[in-house]
Amino acid sequence: MQEISLELKNRDVVGKAVKHLRTEGLVPAVIHDHGKASIHVTGEYVPMLKAYTAAGKHHPIQITAEGKHYTALIKVAEFSPKKHELRHIVFNAVSARQKVTAEIPVHLKLDEGNDTTPAERNSLVVLRQLEAVEVEATASELPDALYFDGEKLVAVGDHATVADLIVPKGVTVKTEPEHQLAAVFEPSALAAANDAAGGDADEDEATADVDAGEAAEGLAAEKAAEASQEKAA
Repeated sequence: MQEISLELKNRDVVGKAVKHLRTEGLVPAVIHDHGKASIHVTGEYVPMLKAYTAAGKHHPIQITAEGKHYTALIKVAEFSPKKHELRHIVFNAVSARQKVTAEIPVHLKLDEGNDTTPAERNSLVVLRQLEAVEVEATASELPDALYFDGEKLVAVGDHATVADLIVPKGVTVKTEPEHQLAAVFEPSALAAANDAAGGDADEDEATADVDAGEAAEGLAAEKAAEASQEKAA
């Protein structure tokens, strides 16, 4: 992936007062920098959202803020539960040689010309059980995604685990190797199991729960940064 860059500005406004920044189309953010005092910054909504969409929580972002440069990973991205608008970002500054942990998306690798697994081509169901894994690597070596061979998913009972991932040199997968990534089921058996469990959980409720958790983490980080500043003052 090409380099992702952001131009940010320092901000003095913290706490509840950041509300008016959002009405002006700005997103407040914090940069945590190796135990130093946190840097309060802000950026325009569209570039901030584009950076988050492109980088997620695993791709380094090159940040310039008031003449200073940082290489950072996104630790927390807070969204409003109802409108799902970006409200706050917590960045972690990293050095090029520093090993970091990050969640990396997991994808199927299929033969050229195929867009489904052999099992799905035979009217079976492939249930994905893990969409991302935790890895450790230097920021410059973090992969944008990890892959496993989807062509091996052929018959009922076939499955892939974390141990089946194709892992590049310099990357260590921290997620347990026996954790399943995907498995093949008969459609009828899967439907029966789903009925017995009472159906799928409401997607909106699940999304709201995730947003609420991220919002709480982002708010806690903001308050911790404010307390650190007050103590330093």
